[in-house]
Amino acid sequence: MRYDSDLLYRPPGEWKSYLLQCTIGCSNNQCTFCGMYKEKKFRIRPTAEILEDIDMARDYYGPGLQRVFLMDGDAIIIKTEELLKILHKLYDTFPRLEKVTLYAGPRSTLSKTPKELRALREAGLSRAYLGVESGSEQVLRFIHKGCSAEQMLQAGKNLVEAGIDLWVTVILGITGANNEGGDWKEHILSTAKMINEMKPRHLSAMTFAPAKGTPLGDDVLAGRFTVCSPDHILEECRMLIEHLDVDPLHFTSNHASNYLPLKGGLPEDREKFLSLIDQALAGKIRLRKTLNRGI
Repeated sequence: MRYDSDLLYRPPGEWKSYLLQCTIGCSNNQCTFCGMYKEKKFRIRPTAEILEDIDMARDYYGPGLQRVFLMDGDAIIIKTEELLKILHKLYDTFPRLEKVTLYAGPRSTLSKTPKELRALREAGLSRAYLGVESGSEQVLRFIHKGCSAEQMLQAGKNLVEAGIDLWVTVILGITGANNEGGDWKEHILSTAKMINEMKPRHLSAMTFAPAKGTPLGDDVLAGRFTVCSPDHILEECRMLIEHLDVDPLHFTSNHASNYLPLKGGLPEDREKFLSLIDQALAGKIRLRKTLNRGI
């Protein structure tokens, strides 16, 4: 398979998927917490090359491939007519294909009309992963997300209304222990409010972990940003779960960055989640070591 580098990024749930590189890097690539694509200059690969890669994958994997993830970041930015060619080629080449998924940037999503998004869904775009990070206007500005809270909400709603399975990620602890990035309670309550209005099918709450070479990572090293304590992160997670009312909602907080792994459904598992968090806060559950990114 052809890739621009050995650094390949995908959502945890796509570990079984064939990774088809459609873009190089991320169209925004300004988020202060993210180090995933800092070494890459964003570009969209020519469709002809992508179609060739699909033929190569057929030769390598055979016709039984069932899942494909379109990488790198923000593959939804590709012109709709070109993205449709890629989707049609994938489903024609792999008769047993069940899902095609991608990362979706908020501004790139908003560049497509509802009709275009529905056409992509009908052509087999199954799921989009949207990094919401926060529902707070102040936090989104602080992390240089590149969009407003209103734009983020509308992008998510457009994906849901098109019938695309939406998986959202948010970040606990992104305001810092001393509220360097904004008031943490406002961050959590605004995030819960946005999720309730957006109505994704899946929500993953990750924990901020400083990444080497990123602006926020540099701020941590310089003492300008203080990483939240495990107890504080648990309090944020508790408040988030308390205020979510999407039904049904597949909720996970079991990423390598999380101190207390949680996975289940809301609202049915709400009381169980809250009980586990309270036990952890009381010292009755041992917290796990979290992701170490070299800071």
